[in-house]
Amino acid sequence: MARVEITYCPKCRWLPRAAWLAEELLFTFERGLSVTLRPGEAGEMRVLLDGQILFDRAVEGRFPEPKELKQAIRDRVEPSRDLGHSDG
Repeated sequence: MARVEITYCPKCRWLPRAAWLAEELLFTFERGLSVTLRPGEAGEMRVLLDGQILFDRAVEGRFPEPKELKQAIRDRVEPSRDLGHSDG
């Protein structure tokens, strides 16, 4: 099972955004994914897949979109999986 860790800034009140991303990922990858939410440092929003960075707000200068996370996870853990409208 692949493991996703979403680190968010609690001072920035980004827990709802992190929880929404987690919900989107868990809905798409029902049984093949575990997701952990972890409070981080000021301004932090980072998504790791099995310990490797998928997305880092500090590098990208923006928040991740569910579609891009789903595609990146699919490409690494289940390349043949059809994501429906998220593949567009």
